[in-house]
Amino acid sequence: MAKVLILATNYGSWGEELQAPWDIISKANHELTLATPLGKKPLPLAVSVDPDFVDPIINFNVNPPEVCKRIKELTDGQEWASPIKFSEANMADYDSVVLTGGLGAMIDMCNNWHVHKLLLDAYRSDKLIGSLCYAVSALVFCRDPKNDYKSIIYGKKITAHPRAWDFYGPQWDFTYDLYGATEDNNGTDVHTPGFLWPVEDLVRDAVGPNGACIARINANRDDPEVHFDWPFITGTSVESSIAYGEKIVEVLSEMNL
Repeated sequence: MAKVLILATNYGSWGEELQAPWDIISKANHELTLATPLGKKPLPLAVSVDPDFVDPIINFNVNPPEVCKRIKELTDGQEWASPIKFSEANMADYDSVVLTGGLGAMIDMCNNWHVHKLLLDAYRSDKLIGSLCYAVSALVFCRDPKNDYKSIIYGKKITAHPRAWDFYGPQWDFTYDLYGATEDNNGTDVHTPGFLWPVEDLVRDAVGPNGACIARINANRDDPEVHFDWPFITGTSVESSIAYGEKIVEVLSEMNL
């Protein structure tokens, strides 16, 4: 049994990008600790639990009804109710750190000092690191002062959310409305002009000339995109959430954890 630290945003998870790895790793009987920036329950973006939501860029219904139901069960229940803060987590206590995605990750995870400390500690102690969708940006921005401040993914093969899938264009006004919001856990009322940055472009730069960026625009639920290049497991987006969780469990098993 491994001790796995799962990181999630307080400003809007994409529900399945937390739910799928959470359920899969838990079912494999590993010990999970959930952490968020504020130590508050991670709430899903409202659109991520709407079974009728059609992604306007890829023109596809991305939220299966049974997935939406399960995310709401977790959100309304106790499993996610009492996370620790990022600042309270110590990587020495865990065998792996798993980052989960969502648009809110760009705001409070990807350039977060505490997240970078956990990532560097995991990287230097040769522990498994997972990152999905927009949380992959945290790997990009995590720099190693022992390697000329290059990204910790320099020279690696890393999966990235494709630029072609980004919410980007004229007259976008994107909000971060949450399912299950309360007065003391209401996320943010910030508006952004689509997504804050193109992850694919950042990853291509961060991996350098000897690395590679995988940003496959035809990835889907039947053919997801997850790649493992020790110590990193990275996944494209929501369609690869299940494959992401399964790959983490597979690698932990191979490590006899």
